[in-house]
This record gives sequence, C-alpha cells and structure tokens, in this order.
Amino acid sequence: MSRGNRAPEGFVYVRSHLRRKPTGRARGRRLSGWTIAALVAGVWLWGQVVGFGGSGDEGPASSETSVSESANR
Repeated sequence: MSRGNRAPEGFVYVRSHLRRKPTGRARGRRLSGWTIAALVAGVWLWGQVVGFGGSGDEGPASSETSVSESANR
C-alpha cells in the first residue's frame, strides 16, 4: 500500500503503516483478563472468609457428641 491510496475512514497512514485514528469521544474501557481474575478471586476469598450468609440447608445443631463413647471395660 502506497501513500497514494486513501486510508479507510477512521484510519490514517503513519510512517507507511495504517493506524486507527484516536477518537475524541470517551469509550468505555474493557476489563482486562487480570482484572476479571482479580474480581473472581476477590469473590472467592469473600466467600471463604466472611461467607455469603446462611443458606438454610443446615439443620439445628444436635447436643449429642460427635465422638462415639468408649466401651465400658
């Protein structure tokens, strides 16, 4: 592509390369992969440390001991 060719709309030739023109309007930034990974890790940590609240699936705690009693000798 030589400089004689016209660049498509929204593009410009810079040092014999086709570049996208910067736009004046503010576009929303896309989240990078590291940002998404950090958000997922934060939610996971929140669930481990604080928890997401009672789900109601657990029954009432029993007063019986969980360890079996030893047999009388």
